[in-house]
Amino acid sequence: MNALRRTAAPLLLGLVVLTGPVACSAGPAPDPGPAPRRPASAPAPSRGPAADPTDTGWLQLMIPMDEGAAALLDLAARKTTDPALRSFAARLRTAHEDELTALRGLRQRMGLPDTDVHQGHEMPGMVTATDLERARAAEGDAFDRLLVTEIRDHLRQSAQVSRSEATAGRAAEAKERATALAAAHEDRLSELEGLPGVHG
Repeated sequence: MNALRRTAAPLLLGLVVLTGPVACSAGPAPDPGPAPRRPASAPAPSRGPAADPTDTGWLQLMIPMDEGAAALLDLAARKTTDPALRSFAARLRTAHEDELTALRGLRQRMGLPDTDVHQGHEMPGMVTATDLERARAAEGDAFDRLLVTEIRDHLRQSAQVSRSEATAGRAAEAKERATALAAAHEDRLSELEGLPGVHG
């Protein structure tokens, strides 16, 4: 399953952007006649940066990606047997909490709903409910291997998707956040690969 999820990475953000709610219709509506005249109203106040489908798709993907990784990193605090890996996981958990605060704030300023549109999806870089069940059942070295595999995949894919947003997105704040996130996750990935006993 992980291999399948990894091979889908180059198309991930494009698929998120292209898929969305489809309007349904039960048939043609009756002609209501001419619309009544309405008094002119003042323009609605700006709520923050406007989001196009790329910005929206990136935010709606990155938040659950970070939330899933954070849940796995919480388990690492008590389950990993490797002190260096435990320290890395703790620092990454703190960084992800800061990221999530920033991403949720951006989502609110863009006027996007806080629903998880990817709940239950198997996507590259996403730590799923099934992954968390496996992690809870694993012990010792088996847990450490699972942790490294899942977090490595998460960091790689989230950096790749964020680079795509930085290139193709339109909202300046989202692009800036994506650029910073990609750089941070690439740095963390390099740190992970440099831990004793961890191999690419």
